[in-house]
Amino acid sequence: MVRQVTVRQVGGSLGATLPKEIADRLRLAAGDRLFVTETERGILLSPFDPEVEKQLAVAGKLAKKHRHALRELAR
Repeated sequence: MVRQVTVRQVGGSLGATLPKEIADRLRLAAGDRLFVTETERGILLSPFDPEVEKQLAVAGKLAKKHRHALRELAR
């Protein structure tokens, strides 16, 4: 879905308002945090922190590598 939004001055920053139907579909509410990531195709808005995603990937690799030790620790 492609929608056009207008960028407005908000204090010393710029802001864009998401249309209500998009916010409803994505279950966004006032006060929710979004992360802005620059890509080669433009910007990506996501509720997921890319740093946490990287950390979880590393943790998953470690858990797989040391699964036997982790299983023993869990006992």
